Amino acid sequence: MPEPLVVLIAAPFEREHVDRIRALDPRIEVLHDPALLPRPRYVSDHAGAPLQRTPEQEGRFLEMLGRAEVVLDFPSGHIRDLAAVAPRLRWLQSTSAGIGQMVKRVGLDQTDITFTTASGVHARPLADFCLMAMLMFAKNYVWMERDKKAKRWERYCGEELTGKTLAIVGPGRVGQEVARHGKRMDMRVTGMRRSSAPVPEIEKLFDRAELHTMLREADFLVLAAPHTPETEGIIGEVELGVMKPTAVLINIGRGALVDEDALIRALQQKRLAGAALDVLREEPPPQDSPLWDMPNVIISPHSASTVTQENARITEIFCDNLRRYLSGQSLRNVLDTKKLY
Repeated sequence: MPEPLVVLIAAPFEREHVDRIRALDPRIEVLHDPALLPRPRYVSDHAGAPLQRTPEQEGRFLEMLGRAEVVLDFPSGHIRDLAAVAPRLRWLQSTSAGIGQMVKRVGLDQTDITFTTASGVHARPLADFCLMAMLMFAKNYVWMERDKKAKRWERYCGEELTGKTLAIVGPGRVGQEVARHGKRMDMRVTGMRRSSAPVPEIEKLFDRAELHTMLREADFLVLAAPHTPETEGIIGEVELGVMKPTAVLINIGRGALVDEDALIRALQQKRLAGAALDVLREEPPPQDSPLWDMPNVIISPHSASTVTQENARITEIFCDNLRRYLSGQSLRNVLDTKKLY
């Protein structure tokens, strides 16, 4: 008999998902021991609480890594030395979409390992976060919360999203889902991307040279691009300076896309109406960061993408890729280690 395809599940997954992977094909041998993995702190937590394996547990985990040809997620404690401790590893499926910078930082881009991402899994929850933020600012949630704390009842006039301009930097899978939400709310949706190919739901596309033109028109700016050398610091002092003082910035990409000091200054000087930040330069931000105390800033602890359905969706992608791997087909969501997405 040919040797089985040894698959190691290296992240916390519920039994139902492990069983689904195990039942996919008789040629697969699944290695999974929850005692060797970080304990999840909440549903769909793949990093888990800090883990200290006993020497015996570490030996067992290293034995599993040494046998695995396929690994589901980056193994806790063995990211930098992954190629050394998993010499048979050919393919790693990540539970995250934005892994390019990390893969490069630890030198895994120099190995022969194929990495696939969870691109697409988080599109709807991230788009939902953007819609929530836009509605909170349009309906002036700051006013409501302030008056509630003061036990004050005073009527006011809010806005609606109809007719507002939603500008998206990075209209990929996530950005396109944000655009769909925008169109459902009868917003005008624009976007900036490297390619000029049409994007569904986006009325007008700008290239990088036209970024400032797009920013001038934006009522809501959503950053949904990956962190690459081209996108690092794409929104800085000058870019914030051309935006409307009534505009709102929403960042669901990476903290490095924004000059955070410039953003703080723009908010303090009322040159920008507000911000909703799921990602920041430093996570968590320092205790003395002015962002904590700004009523017109929404801070999410990098959790806008995390929902109860996440593990089921990741399992779906992984199972589809396992079928492809077994049949010699191209895998979905392969990371380009040059472009970093």
